Amino acid sequence: MNKEIFNNKLFEKLDKDNLIENSREWSNQVDSTWNYNDVVGALKSWESLNTIGLEYIDSIQNCLTETGKDILVNGSPEAKLYNILTAEGMSPADANKQFGATAFGSAKNKGWIEVKAGKIVKKAESIVDTVKVDLSGDLSKLDNKILEQYKKSRFVEEKKMSYYRVVKGEQYNKRSKELSDLTVDMLKDDSWEKENFKVNINAMGVVPEQGYRHPLNKVKNEFKQIFLDMGFEEMPTFNFVENGFWNFDALFQPQQHPARELQDTFFIKDPKTSHDFSDEYCERVKQVHSVGGYGSLGWVYDWKLEEAEKNILRTHTTAVSARMLYKLAQNGFKPKKYFSIDRVFRNETLDATHLAEFHQVEGVVADVDISLGHLIGVISEFFKRLGIDNIRFKPAFNPYTEPSMEIFGYHPILKRWVELGNSGIFRPELLLPMGIPENVRVAAWGLSLERPTMIKYGLDNIRAIFGNSINVNFIKNNPICMFESK
Repeated sequence: MNKEIFNNKLFEKLDKDNLIENSREWSNQVDSTWNYNDVVGALKSWESLNTIGLEYIDSIQNCLTETGKDILVNGSPEAKLYNILTAEGMSPADANKQFGATAFGSAKNKGWIEVKAGKIVKKAESIVDTVKVDLSGDLSKLDNKILEQYKKSRFVEEKKMSYYRVVKGEQYNKRSKELSDLTVDMLKDDSWEKENFKVNINAMGVVPEQGYRHPLNKVKNEFKQIFLDMGFEEMPTFNFVENGFWNFDALFQPQQHPARELQDTFFIKDPKTSHDFSDEYCERVKQVHSVGGYGSLGWVYDWKLEEAEKNILRTHTTAVSARMLYKLAQNGFKPKKYFSIDRVFRNETLDATHLAEFHQVEGVVADVDISLGHLIGVISEFFKRLGIDNIRFKPAFNPYTEPSMEIFGYHPILKRWVELGNSGIFRPELLLPMGIPENVRVAAWGLSLERPTMIKYGLDNIRAIFGNSINVNFIKNNPICMFESK
């Protein structure tokens, strides 16, 4: 749409008639090739300057369907049937197949055709296609019974056709728009001197402020330093997309587990699947799931490779831990302490303490004959270095750890215990198929990054630190994150 032509036509109409009753009809009359969305955009642009006034009006109109439009070109189904008939005639079955079930009945009721010796033949010497005539005219002037019949035949349908009533605005004589941008071309030809700008282009610029570190990054760095001080090694966590094998199957989580359904997990449409695991390891995982092994009965179900190959947004960084433990087993086992801090994704209902995208702090200790007591000691020491000693553990169930514990911390603002994470000892069904020695135990835990940050900064809503409702001033003004060790 040429805006200069549009503006000329718009003001020419308003100068003459003072208003435009229907913007949609007017734009079609002026130029039927104009996109109506472009027309609305241009009208709203002038409305913002108070040059014109707009009144939004909802309207339900009868319009031709695609079938109705075809009738205007090729005629109604009964007319098509009549016109194609020859002296030999046509069987009713062929007529119904070619023109639909209603064409034969309509043509017969109108006296155009008749059936002789099982064949449809012409009865009238000539016809007037009344359906085509009706649809070619003003639909609003049709008899209601006829119009309803056309709607049932799907020749006509009702559509919501909103439009604007356009009138002159208080600043109708204001025809030049205030520009937002000063372009290079304006500077070259000095045309900027003749333009009006929304901003004072002669004002001195503001010195840009320096960046500010997000509170989560501050806490993340503190966490990372504590892990490093405790002798942990950071794991690579750059892959947000995992397949179900590493995220679930390698962790001995059954394929029918609720966590693997749409209401809990985000599945990737393209690429939908991936396969980055060895066939030998895959077969061992399949066996321990399907029929058991290593002293376990397994989950006893028909394990499917297609389910394991589905790509998802990882639901936990434990998938990274699985990859690292498998690699550790292949290269010759050595005692290791790993950690990671990165984003994970869950199809959660958002509330004050839950997000669909959040950060998980993952820790893994692999050594000979370690126990639940070691795990409690490591987690307690970790939180002690954070300055949070008001924690407690609660027995829990996880498909891939036994025993398992939930970790809770007391939130002084919410005045209740808030879940911080999960922990446990990896099951033999997870470790032994990887090739980890039988006397090795792996203690693992996943902690939240957001919730300890809430406790540290005295926040009662997780969306205050992560998401589109975050207050930028909070990022600028929050203090340096330092945890006082106890």
